Amino acid sequence: MELNFSGIIIGVATFLVIGLFHPLVIKAEYYIGVRSWWLFLLLGIVAGIASLLVADLTLSIILGVVAFSSFWSIGEVFAQKKRVEKGWFPANPKRKNR
Repeated sequence: MELNFSGIIIGVATFLVIGLFHPLVIKAEYYIGVRSWWLFLLLGIVAGIASLLVADLTLSIILGVVAFSSFWSIGEVFAQKKRVEKGWFPANPKRKNR
C-alpha cells in the first residue's frame, strides 16, 4: 500500500496561506491603506500565471490557492478599512489618508 500525501500537503498549505493572508491584509491596510489593493492584484496575477506554468500538480494547486487568496484580499482590504472606521482595529496615526 502506497500513501498519497498530496491532499494533506495541499490542505496544510491552503490552511497556512489563508492564515497568512489574514494578518497581511491587516498590516497592509494599517501601513499602506486601501491603496495596497493593487499589490494583492499583482500577487494574484503572478501566482495565477505561475500556477499555469508549473508542471508539478501539487505546486500548481498551491499557487492557485495563493492567487485566489490574493484576489479575495482585495475586498478584505476595503472591509478592513471599514472595521478600522468602526474602531474594531487601530488606525495608523502616522499614515496620511489619501
